[in-house]
Amino acid sequence: MKAKKVLIFLLVSMLTIFMIACGSKDNSGKKDDSQADKTPTTSGDNTSSEADKTLEGKLVVWTLASDLQQFSEYFMEKNPGVEVETVVIAPADYPTKVQSALLGGETEPDIIVGEPQMLEDMFEAGFFEDLNQAPYNAQDYAHLIVDYVWEVGQDKDGIQRAISYQITPAGFFYRRDIAQKVFNTDDPDEISKLFKDYKTILETAETLKQAGYKIFASDAETNYFSGDSAWVIDGTLNVDQARYDYMDLCVQLYQNDYTAFASQWAAPWYQAMKGPVPLLTAETQWGTDDMNIWDAESFAAATEGKETVEVFAYGLPAWGVLTMRDNVGETAGKWGVAAGPSYGFGGGTFIGISQASKRKELAWEYLKFCTLTEDTMEWWIVKSEGDTVSYIPTLEKHAEDKNEIYGGQQLYKFWLEQAKGIDYSKVTRYDKAIGDAWGAAITAIKTGEKTKEEAINEFYDVVESTFPELKVNRE
Repeated sequence: MKAKKVLIFLLVSMLTIFMIACGSKDNSGKKDDSQADKTPTTSGDNTSSEADKTLEGKLVVWTLASDLQQFSEYFMEKNPGVEVETVVIAPADYPTKVQSALLGGETEPDIIVGEPQMLEDMFEAGFFEDLNQAPYNAQDYAHLIVDYVWEVGQDKDGIQRAISYQITPAGFFYRRDIAQKVFNTDDPDEISKLFKDYKTILETAETLKQAGYKIFASDAETNYFSGDSAWVIDGTLNVDQARYDYMDLCVQLYQNDYTAFASQWAAPWYQAMKGPVPLLTAETQWGTDDMNIWDAESFAAATEGKETVEVFAYGLPAWGVLTMRDNVGETAGKWGVAAGPSYGFGGGTFIGISQASKRKELAWEYLKFCTLTEDTMEWWIVKSEGDTVSYIPTLEKHAEDKNEIYGGQQLYKFWLEQAKGIDYSKVTRYDKAIGDAWGAAITAIKTGEKTKEEAINEFYDVVESTFPELKVNRE
């Protein structure tokens, strides 16, 4: 049984995605609002005996998010007697490294993390400590964290095993200056109407094209809004009409030349955040012998003097403020955030204690510091320039804050509204593999490699061979 769990973990957990849900929980997994008056509110003001505690020792943190390097530095600043060694591991390598270390009998790392779709398999593999037990008593803190985030960190039995410091609903980050020129408004509510459904997105794309702009840098910008249903229901593959509509959207974005063909996460994709980007084509989007799209300097040299275009929007979760912060350059202050056609979400770093750790008491202090401490949340809001924390007291305190970097928009209020629509029950352990197979079908259709019928049939073949336990009804 253990080998089977590890095999599942390796197969399913190789990359990261999604973020998740609404719901309440009592002590066996459910929140109990009656606990509110007696629950400790972990604060960073150093007025409680807990805050006055002197911490000493060493911790080893393994993470796939570089954010925790900054959290660790702040933790050491507040606790000079502690040394934190933070190791950032590429997401594709992270599950294998954790599995090798913990099943190999290593007692380090002390702190491990996971993104939502990794967690179920990591929980079943026995990697995360039970945080409901003493001395942690995590359920005492349940009311302090946004519901769906708290739920994501629980295993199938409702045992808390990880907590995240952020919520990650998705939206469209858009250029306010372009919006004013083309649509005569940059109001987020009005711009959200331009993305309200797939048909409207295509109409918006055509309007922008006629005005000399591209709606997106790549056709991957809609990935977080690819459907609002579960891929698997009661052991049966579920492909509803919204999935087919999304497929048609992607094909038309590609074939009608509505994007800048800047492959997501490549140099031109980031460059388009700053302003004009060299205009690529379907044939050159992955680079050529003379143009390396993954190296900014090489790409700039190879495309010097070429025709350029500006991009209107990017589809990203709330942590997109960090991506934008580091890449917008001279367009800083010209952005807003609009709602998408469905409640999308993506990523999120969930922090837990390794069951094999020999420093669990100190590890719990670190976990609380990163997720349940008001002082840390206040610091992170400033440090990140707007990342949306999951700690409710801080969210409530800043609900009316206007983010001047985003045109005075009340981003915390916006993200909280989007988070209310997230339904974690629709997320399954099959999502990554099935979503990738559906994406491959879309690519085959839009590039003309296969007909729609051929591509969909191949998708069914892949699902059946990958997950023989699922019932597949071909339509």
